[in-house]
Formats: sequence, C-alpha cells, structure tokens
Amino acid sequence: MSVSTPPVKKPTGASARTPRAAGERRDGRPRRGVEPSRILLVALLTVAALYFLLPVYWLLVASTKSSADLFGSFGLWFSDPQWLHNLSQVFSYDDGVFWNWTWNSLLYAGIGGALATLLACAAGYALAVYRFRGRETVFKAVLAGVLLPSTALALPLYLLFSEVGLANTYWAVLIPSMVSPFGVYLCRIYAEAAVPVEMLEAARVDGAGEWRIFGTLVLRTMTPALVTVFLFQFVGIWNNYFLPLVMLSDDRKYPITLGLTTWQSAADRTPELYQLTIGGAFLSILPLAAAMLVLQRFWRSGLTQGSVKG
Repeated sequence: MSVSTPPVKKPTGASARTPRAAGERRDGRPRRGVEPSRILLVALLTVAALYFLLPVYWLLVASTKSSADLFGSFGLWFSDPQWLHNLSQVFSYDDGVFWNWTWNSLLYAGIGGALATLLACAAGYALAVYRFRGRETVFKAVLAGVLLPSTALALPLYLLFSEVGLANTYWAVLIPSMVSPFGVYLCRIYAEAAVPVEMLEAARVDGAGEWRIFGTLVLRTMTPALVTVFLFQFVGIWNNYFLPLVMLSDDRKYPITLGLTTWQSAADRTPELYQLTIGGAFLSILPLAAAMLVLQRFWRSGLTQGSVKG
C-alpha cells in the first residue's frame, strides 16, 4: 500500500522573494552612485543661493551695529547688537519721516499693484477670448511695451503730468504704476490655457452678462496668474527709484527707496545716517520677503501655467 505525500506549497509573499544582492534596489535594478551632473547642479545652486543671500545676511548683521562698529568691526558677524535702539532711531529721526516713506511705498505698491493686476487681467482675458479686428496688432504693441524700459518714459511722463498739474502728487507715481504690459501678456497666455470656452458659453446661456462672467468666473479661474502679476508689480513698484525721483519734489511723498537715498547722500555731513540708512534698508526688504513667502505657491503655479502654453 503506497502512502501519498502531501503536495509541497510554494512560498508566497515576502517569503517567496529572493534576498537582494548587495548594491541592488528594491525593484531589482543595480544601485547607482550619485551622478556627477547632479553634484555639479547642487554645487551651482548652492553658490547661487550664497551669492543672493550673503548681502541680505550682511544687511541683517550691519543693522544691529552702532555707527562706530559699522566701519570698525568684521562685517559678517555681530558686534554689540543694538536692535531696539537702532530701530527706534530709524523711526524717530526727522519727526518720523521713515513712517511717511513706508506708508507711501505701501500706497504706491499696494494700490498700484492691485489696479495694474485688475487691468492686466481684463486686457489679457479680452485678447484671449474675444475675436476682433486688430487683436494681434494690439497684442504685439503690448509685447513692445514689455521691451521698452520704464526709465525711457519717465521724462515724457513728467512733462505730461506737469501740463495737467499732477506733478509732485501721489497720482504722478500711481497712474504709471497701473500699467503692466508683462501682466497683460501673462494673463492672455493663462486665460487661453485655463479659461474654457464651454464654461463661458454655459454662463451666457444661463443669462449671465459679460461683466458678471468676468467678475465671478474669470477672476476665480485666473487667481494664480493674478497673484503672480500682483507680486511682480508690487516688487517692481516698491523698488522703483527713477520715476519718483523725476515726479516728486516733496520728501514727505517719497517712497522708501528715494528716501533712503537722501539719507545716504547726507551721510557725509551727518555720519549717523550711515547706520540709519542700513537699518532702513533692512526694514524695507521685510514686506517683500513676507509677500514672497505668502504668495509663492500661487506665483509658481502661475509661472508654470504661462510657460507651458505656446
């Protein structure tokens, strides 16, 4: 009488896997060392980061020093930090004129950037959606405006505003800041990629007018592009120096950039202004850094959407 042996079950699951040889990855392919191109890329990015961050670090360190330590100590390390004293000196000097410059910069950059973004969105959306004679000509004129340097327009604008009595007023800086040719270009590219024609047609069938469609649907759909345009315009207006220099003669209407230049030019006669200028420069970059940190995710998505659309 023969005795049958039970069939042997083959191992399954983790027990069925053969042990990985040394130098193998989980998928069975051999491990590779770090590619030299990756090392070179990381090294180049590190050098670039240091190149851009080192001046900011020096500004941070220098803003904590006294006027004597500013020139008599090592520039890249702290020496008897005086944070609160230096900041109070910046804000209290000349009856608190730095406060005026700060509010002026916020006014020019905030309102000017918001209005420029809204106008750029409307113009870009119209160029992307509506078909009319001369549309491409208008768009090419906008592209020409991108290539035209703003400094070349400062003197003609001053002569124009002088004729209408707006020189040395807030409007002389605000009105030119409301125009953003690059914003129009970016908004058109984004609208062509992100605003579906079917959504617009459905809204029209439901009885919505063009202004309602733009205010309720288009603005929400184009939010990443709008944030990107606003960020670029805000930074550009905040750092603008030549236009306020040409347009304004009252130092109480100056933005921070122009005001700090007046302190620097007077530092030869009043040495304490060297430290005040550095402290004011450090304070002036804080709003820009905050805007970058808060809006960077919208900024990246807006740039990506604009770059992939031909």
